[in-house]
Amino acid sequence: MAFADAVFDGSALLDRVHAVRAHDLARVKETLDGHAAIPVYVHDIGPLLADVKPDVLIDARLRKHARPEVQRGLAEFTVGLGPSLVAGGHADVVVETSWERLGAVIAEGTSLPLAGEPRELGGHARDRYVYAPSDGIFRTKARIGDVVRQGHEIAEIGAMALTAPLDGILRGLTRDGVPVTVRTKIIEVDPRGSGAEVRGIGERPRRIAEGVLQAIRAWAAAPGRRTQRA
Repeated sequence: MAFADAVFDGSALLDRVHAVRAHDLARVKETLDGHAAIPVYVHDIGPLLADVKPDVLIDARLRKHARPEVQRGLAEFTVGLGPSLVAGGHADVVVETSWERLGAVIAEGTSLPLAGEPRELGGHARDRYVYAPSDGIFRTKARIGDVVRQGHEIAEIGAMALTAPLDGILRGLTRDGVPVTVRTKIIEVDPRGSGAEVRGIGERPRRIAEGVLQAIRAWAAAPGRRTQRA
């Protein structure tokens, strides 16, 4: 589960933290001022940054197949997540998202590798996933937590059927009706049966979040920290 569910459902609750969709900047500011929920805003980031003026900006899009964008300078302190980002270039610091050094805060001048292998679950690693074979609209009637069998159809993109890569429980699934691009990860199966983890915050995002929090705390405690954005 993720706060992105609020984009589709209007709200989401994850580990007792509430998020709501904010349709405009006024709703963003109202939600922030209320201190009761996280606003989820799906529009151009420029007006948002100009209006809200955050001290910290975290680029958590993890876009493996897109050219990295420079976020440094858009806030007083910027943190980047995902492959091919350079600390001190794209962001002030970057946090490792691959299992080898998961959650590590990367020093200035160091880039994250482009590729990393998924963690093995129940004897399966990358073969647990289905990637979009082409650009198109993802269509499915399946839901997270569904029991699936290898070879059974789960979704489709255009006329192309997408099947379960192995027996297990649906752990990750793109929302019905969402446009996807080729090579996007769109389906994940957990082969562990009753031991599958499909709810709440998983180990990987939790450890990444811990790294982000570590970076922010170190920045906030640094002697002579700037009090205004450059």
